[in-house]
Amino acid sequence: MKILVAVKRVIDYNVKVRVKADQSDVDLTNVKMAINPFCEIAVEEAVRLKEKGIATEIIAVSLGTKACQEQIRTALALGADRGILVESDERLGALTVAKLLKAVVDEEKPDLVILGKQSIDSDNNQTGQMLAALSGMAQGTFASEVTVEDGKASVTREVDGGLQTVSLSLPAIVTTDLRLNEPRYASLPNIMKAKRKPLDTKTPADLGVEVTNSLTTVKVTAPEERSAGIKVASVEELIEKLKNEAKVI
Repeated sequence: MKILVAVKRVIDYNVKVRVKADQSDVDLTNVKMAINPFCEIAVEEAVRLKEKGIATEIIAVSLGTKACQEQIRTALALGADRGILVESDERLGALTVAKLLKAVVDEEKPDLVILGKQSIDSDNNQTGQMLAALSGMAQGTFASEVTVEDGKASVTREVDGGLQTVSLSLPAIVTTDLRLNEPRYASLPNIMKAKRKPLDTKTPADLGVEVTNSLTTVKVTAPEERSAGIKVASVEELIEKLKNEAKVI
Protein backbone atom coordinates (compact mmCIF):
# COMPACT_ATOMS: atom_id res chain seq x y z
CA MET A 1 0.00 0.00 0.00
CA LYS A 2 1.30 3.44 -0.94
CA ILE A 3 0.73 6.41 1.38
CA LEU A 4 1.06 10.06 0.40
CA VAL A 5 1.68 12.52 3.24
CA ALA A 6 1.51 16.30 2.84
CA VAL A 7 3.85 18.43 4.96
CA LYS A 8 3.78 22.22 5.28
CA ARG A 9 6.57 24.62 6.24
CA VAL A 10 5.44 26.93 9.05
CA ILE A 11 6.97 29.03 11.82
CA ASP A 12 8.04 26.77 14.68
CA TYR A 13 5.27 26.69 17.27
CA ASN A 14 7.72 27.69 20.03
CA VAL A 15 8.56 30.96 18.28
CA LYS A 16 6.75 34.19 19.14
CA VAL A 17 5.35 35.52 15.87
CA ARG A 18 6.22 39.13 14.98
CA VAL A 19 4.39 41.41 12.57
CA LYS A 20 6.27 43.57 10.05
CA ALA A 21 6.46 47.27 10.82
CA ASP A 22 4.27 48.12 7.81
CA GLN A 23 1.69 45.47 8.88
CA SER A 24 1.86 43.86 5.45
CA ASP A 25 2.64 40.36 6.73
CA VAL A 26 4.32 38.27 9.40
CA ASP A 27 8.07 38.88 9.77
CA LEU A 28 9.99 35.74 8.79
CA THR A 29 13.48 37.23 9.04
CA ASN A 30 15.80 34.79 10.88
CA VAL A 31 12.79 32.88 12.19
CA LYS A 32 13.05 29.16 12.88
CA MET A 33 10.78 27.15 10.56
CA ALA A 34 9.49 23.60 11.07
CA ILE A 35 6.96 21.05 9.88
CA ASN A 36 3.42 22.00 10.81
CA PRO A 37 2.68 19.95 13.99
CA PHE A 38 -0.46 18.35 12.52
CA CYS A 39 1.54 17.33 9.43
CA GLU A 40 4.16 15.78 11.71
CA ILE A 41 1.40 13.67 13.25
CA ALA A 42 0.38 12.61 9.72
CA VAL A 43 3.96 11.50 8.96
CA GLU A 44 4.11 9.55 12.22
CA GLU A 45 0.86 7.73 11.44
CA ALA A 46 2.12 6.75 7.99
CA VAL A 47 5.38 5.46 9.47
CA ARG A 48 3.49 3.42 12.06
CA LEU A 49 1.37 1.84 9.31
CA LYS A 50 4.57 0.92 7.50
CA GLU A 51 6.07 -0.56 10.67
CA LYS A 52 2.96 -2.74 11.01
CA GLY A 53 3.56 -4.07 7.50
CA ILE A 54 0.44 -2.39 6.12
CA ALA A 55 2.17 0.30 4.04
CA THR A 56 5.00 -0.40 1.63
CA GLU A 57 5.95 3.13 0.57
CA ILE A 58 5.56 6.60 2.05
CA ILE A 59 5.85 9.71 -0.12
CA ALA A 60 6.22 13.11 1.56
CA VAL A 61 5.04 16.04 -0.56
CA SER A 62 5.34 19.75 0.16
CA LEU A 63 4.32 22.83 -1.79
CA GLY A 64 6.11 26.17 -1.69
CA THR A 65 9.55 27.66 -2.08
CA LYS A 66 12.80 25.74 -2.40
CA ALA A 67 13.25 26.07 1.37
CA CYS A 68 10.46 23.49 1.84
CA GLN A 69 13.04 20.83 1.01
CA GLU A 70 14.12 21.13 4.65
CA GLN A 71 10.73 19.92 5.88
CA ILE A 72 10.63 17.13 3.30
CA ARG A 73 14.07 15.96 4.49
CA THR A 74 12.74 15.97 8.05
CA ALA A 75 9.84 13.76 6.96
CA LEU A 76 12.32 11.46 5.21
CA ALA A 77 14.36 11.28 8.42
CA LEU A 78 11.20 10.32 10.32
CA GLY A 79 10.61 7.38 7.98
CA ALA A 80 9.24 8.51 4.61
CA ASP A 81 10.83 6.84 1.58
CA ARG A 82 10.95 9.65 -0.97
CA GLY A 83 9.87 13.25 -1.36
CA ILE A 84 8.21 15.53 -3.89
CA LEU A 85 8.47 19.31 -3.83
CA VAL A 86 6.03 21.32 -5.92
CA GLU A 87 8.07 24.50 -6.10
CA SER A 88 6.38 27.88 -6.32
CA ASP A 89 7.29 31.32 -5.02
CA GLU A 90 3.64 32.40 -5.10
CA ARG A 91 1.46 32.50 -2.00
CA LEU A 92 -0.62 29.33 -2.23
CA GLY A 93 -4.19 29.38 -0.96
CA ALA A 94 -6.01 26.28 0.30
CA LEU A 95 -7.85 25.65 -2.98
CA THR A 96 -4.67 25.95 -5.05
CA VAL A 97 -2.88 23.59 -2.68
CA ALA A 98 -5.75 21.10 -2.99
CA LYS A 99 -5.58 21.28 -6.81
CA LEU A 100 -1.81 20.73 -6.78
CA LEU A 101 -2.15 17.81 -4.36
CA LYS A 102 -4.85 16.29 -6.57
CA ALA A 103 -2.45 16.44 -9.53
CA VAL A 104 0.20 14.66 -7.45
CA VAL A 105 -2.39 12.09 -6.31
CA ASP A 106 -3.39 11.48 -9.94
CA GLU A 107 0.26 10.80 -10.82
CA GLU A 108 1.22 8.70 -7.79
CA LYS A 109 -2.14 6.93 -7.24
CA PRO A 110 -1.69 6.36 -3.48
CA ASP A 111 -4.05 4.12 -1.52
CA LEU A 112 -4.14 6.55 1.40
CA VAL A 113 -3.51 10.30 1.68
CA ILE A 114 -2.82 11.65 5.16
CA LEU A 115 -2.79 15.37 5.95
CA GLY A 116 -2.80 17.46 9.08
CA LYS A 117 -6.31 18.74 9.82
CA GLN A 118 -5.02 22.33 9.63
CA SER A 119 -1.85 24.39 9.62
CA ILE A 120 -0.94 26.56 12.60
CA ASP A 121 -0.26 29.63 10.44
CA SER A 122 -3.50 30.09 8.47
CA ASP A 123 -5.70 27.75 10.59
CA ASN A 124 -8.08 27.29 7.64
CA ASN A 125 -8.89 23.58 8.05
CA GLN A 126 -9.86 23.37 4.37
CA THR A 127 -7.26 21.55 2.27
CA GLY A 128 -8.12 17.96 3.19
CA GLN A 129 -11.81 18.47 2.55
CA MET A 130 -11.18 20.30 -0.73
CA LEU A 131 -8.82 17.55 -1.90
CA ALA A 132 -11.45 14.92 -1.12
CA ALA A 133 -14.07 16.85 -3.09
CA LEU A 134 -11.77 17.37 -6.10
CA SER A 135 -10.54 13.77 -6.18
CA GLY A 136 -13.85 12.12 -5.34
CA MET A 137 -12.19 10.11 -2.57
CA ALA A 138 -13.75 9.20 0.77
CA GLN A 139 -12.60 11.30 3.72
CA GLY A 140 -12.17 10.87 7.45
CA THR A 141 -11.38 14.18 9.13
CA PHE A 142 -10.14 14.99 12.67
CA ALA A 143 -8.84 11.44 13.13
CA SER A 144 -7.90 10.31 16.64
CA GLU A 145 -7.50 6.65 15.62
CA VAL A 146 -6.89 4.97 12.26
CA THR A 147 -7.09 1.26 11.47
CA VAL A 148 -6.44 -0.13 7.98
CA GLU A 149 -7.34 -3.67 6.96
CA ASP A 150 -9.09 -5.57 4.14
CA GLY A 151 -9.02 -2.61 1.78
CA LYS A 152 -10.82 -0.31 4.21
CA ALA A 153 -9.79 2.37 6.69
CA SER A 154 -11.67 2.71 9.97
CA VAL A 155 -11.31 6.26 11.27
CA THR A 156 -12.41 7.43 14.70
CA ARG A 157 -13.23 11.13 14.43
CA GLU A 158 -13.37 13.75 17.16
CA VAL A 159 -16.68 15.59 16.80
CA ASP A 160 -18.61 18.03 19.00
CA GLY A 161 -20.71 15.28 20.55
CA GLY A 162 -17.80 12.93 21.28
CA LEU A 163 -16.38 10.31 18.92
CA GLN A 164 -17.66 9.06 15.58
CA THR A 165 -16.25 6.07 13.69
CA VAL A 166 -16.49 5.94 9.90
CA SER A 167 -15.46 3.16 7.52
CA LEU A 168 -13.79 4.32 4.31
CA SER A 169 -13.13 2.33 1.16
CA LEU A 170 -9.60 2.89 -0.11
CA PRO A 171 -8.28 5.05 -1.67
CA ALA A 172 -9.21 7.59 0.97
CA ILE A 173 -8.11 10.81 2.64
CA VAL A 174 -7.51 11.17 6.38
CA THR A 175 -6.80 14.40 8.26
CA THR A 176 -5.12 14.05 11.64
CA ASP A 177 -6.03 15.47 15.04
CA LEU A 178 -3.70 15.98 18.00
CA ARG A 179 -4.66 12.82 19.87
CA LEU A 180 -3.89 10.44 17.01
CA ASN A 181 -0.28 9.86 18.10
CA GLU A 182 2.87 11.46 19.48
CA PRO A 183 5.49 12.02 16.76
CA ARG A 184 8.95 10.56 17.27
CA TYR A 185 12.23 12.43 17.11
CA ALA A 186 14.46 11.86 14.10
CA SER A 187 17.66 10.08 15.08
CA LEU A 188 21.03 11.30 13.78
CA PRO A 189 21.60 8.17 11.61
CA ASN A 190 18.17 8.63 10.03
CA ILE A 191 18.87 12.32 9.41
CA MET A 192 22.04 11.32 7.55
CA LYS A 193 20.19 8.62 5.57
CA ALA A 194 17.49 11.15 4.63
CA LYS A 195 20.06 13.18 2.70
CA ARG A 196 20.45 10.26 0.26
CA LYS A 197 16.76 9.55 -0.23
CA PRO A 198 15.25 10.73 -3.55
CA LEU A 199 13.55 14.11 -3.68
CA ASP A 200 11.91 15.17 -6.95
CA THR A 201 11.07 18.78 -7.77
CA LYS A 202 8.11 19.74 -9.92
CA THR A 203 6.39 23.01 -10.79
CA PRO A 204 2.67 23.77 -10.96
CA ALA A 205 3.07 23.97 -14.75
CA ASP A 206 4.44 20.40 -14.77
CA LEU A 207 1.24 19.32 -13.05
CA GLY A 208 -1.00 21.36 -15.32
CA VAL A 209 -2.25 23.61 -12.52
CA GLU A 210 -2.48 27.39 -12.79
CA VAL A 211 -1.57 29.15 -9.56
CA THR A 212 -4.19 31.75 -8.72
CA ASN A 213 -5.03 33.45 -5.45
CA SER A 214 -8.41 35.01 -4.86
CA LEU A 215 -7.52 36.33 -1.40
CA THR A 216 -5.65 39.55 -0.63
CA THR A 217 -4.06 40.36 2.72
CA VAL A 218 -5.19 43.86 3.72
CA LYS A 219 -3.39 44.19 7.04
CA VAL A 220 -1.78 41.99 9.68
CA THR A 221 -1.87 43.06 13.32
CA ALA A 222 -0.71 41.45 16.54
CA PRO A 223 -3.39 40.62 19.12
CA GLU A 224 -3.90 43.11 21.92
CA GLU A 225 -1.98 42.32 25.08
CA ARG A 226 -4.11 41.00 27.89
CA SER A 227 -4.15 42.80 31.21
CA ALA A 228 -2.59 40.94 34.12
CA GLY A 229 -4.81 38.76 36.27
CA ILE A 230 -5.41 39.30 39.98
CA LYS A 231 -5.96 37.08 43.00
CA VAL A 232 -9.10 37.43 45.09
CA ALA A 233 -9.51 36.56 48.74
CA SER A 234 -12.90 34.89 48.56
CA VAL A 235 -15.62 33.53 46.32
CA GLU A 236 -17.78 36.50 47.22
CA GLU A 237 -15.13 38.94 45.98
CA LEU A 238 -14.76 36.94 42.75
CA ILE A 239 -18.52 37.09 42.11
CA GLU A 240 -18.58 40.81 42.87
CA LYS A 241 -15.80 41.50 40.35
CA LEU A 242 -17.42 39.29 37.70
CA LYS A 243 -20.68 41.20 38.14
CA ASN A 244 -19.50 44.77 38.47
CA GLU A 245 -16.10 44.93 36.74
CA ALA A 246 -16.07 42.21 34.09
CA LYS A 247 -19.87 42.31 33.73
CA VAL A 248 -20.03 38.70 32.57
CA ILE A 249 -22.66 37.52 35.02
